[in-house]
Amino acid sequence: MATSKSKKSKVLDEVSGVLDASANLVLTEYRGINVADMTALRADLRKAGVKFKVVKNTLMKKMLKEHGAPGLEPQLHGPVGVAFLGADVAAGSKAVVEAAKKNPLFIVKSGLVEGKVIGTEGVQALASLPPREVLLAQLLGTLQAPVRGFMTVIRGNTQKLVYALNALKDQKAAA
Repeated sequence: MATSKSKKSKVLDEVSGVLDASANLVLTEYRGINVADMTALRADLRKAGVKFKVVKNTLMKKMLKEHGAPGLEPQLHGPVGVAFLGADVAAGSKAVVEAAKKNPLFIVKSGLVEGKVIGTEGVQALASLPPREVLLAQLLGTLQAPVRGFMTVIRGNTQKLVYALNALKDQKAAA
């Protein structure tokens, strides 16, 4: 059944809105996945904050051209599903890679992160990153390290001064 122009326009506007909200996506292939497995897959991805859409390749090519990401066009053949990763790219890509591990028919093809096209290896590398909160905690620890070291040095010098004064007091008391 042919899709009318108004339906295509509606789908294009909806997907374009999702792409505006999250410029990070992963292209997947879902050939051979039955409806029950696809429903479970969508539910798992939704829990991780990932929106999964199946869009016609011609509409996706048009949308990618409008958003300045033509590098993904060679991947747009066959049944392609688009996983919009949301704000936390590492968690979203981790959810997509985990879904691909659970279901061998769900294949990660490539991705778009901050306007740059990445391959399957890039998506898997993103998935191996720790969550955003852990990365922020590591950054905070790195920023605090010089201050902590400085305070340790200052405390050590004042401690040595107190020990020297205390030894001097003990020496004067013994004399």
